[in-house]
Amino acid sequence: MIKKLKLSGIIFIAIVIFSLPACGQEAPNSLGYQVEPFQFVNQNGTSLSTEDFKGNIWLADFIFTNCDDICPPMTSNMAKLQKRLGEEGISIPIVSFSVDPNLDTPETFKAYGEQYGADFETWNFVTGYTQAEIEQFALNSFKTLVQVPEDSDQVIHGSYFYLVDENGIVVKSYDGVNLPPLDEFVNDIKALQKAMQK
Repeated sequence: MIKKLKLSGIIFIAIVIFSLPACGQEAPNSLGYQVEPFQFVNQNGTSLSTEDFKGNIWLADFIFTNCDDICPPMTSNMAKLQKRLGEEGISIPIVSFSVDPNLDTPETFKAYGEQYGADFETWNFVTGYTQAEIEQFALNSFKTLVQVPEDSDQVIHGSYFYLVDENGIVVKSYDGVNLPPLDEFVNDIKALQKAMQK
């Protein structure tokens, strides 16, 4: 009886061990938000639209240059993430949408990105719309609030990073201020890339 138990225990452990490599390769459960079609401009004044991301996995967040609270750590964390992805040989677009488009011109946004060492080859700082448009876009596409309080130069907005799949579906959100381990991003992106190849 003891021998049988030992044998079954060994078999169970073997199954667990052999299944471990697959765990990190499972694509995350999708949030299922469809990103609405858009056509804005980036830090170079170049037109950027949903068509540019078709067939690509990408990352997104919402920030503004005059932010004195969560945006600096978010942008710093996105820079760390961009660097880590580069080290992993992963090149995917990153889009930071301005929630204060009246202030954030392409020139202002470019200077802001430079402060954080952003690689503009893959990281786009996007503006070129009205305040009402970005508020509606953020709500419809990412289910996140963007709102300008009365008598304030600050903007209320979410602090998440969003992973978007090749079909423009928001798959997962991450805390952009208290950044999860970078391995989590790498594993999720690799899993999505693997799923695309099936």
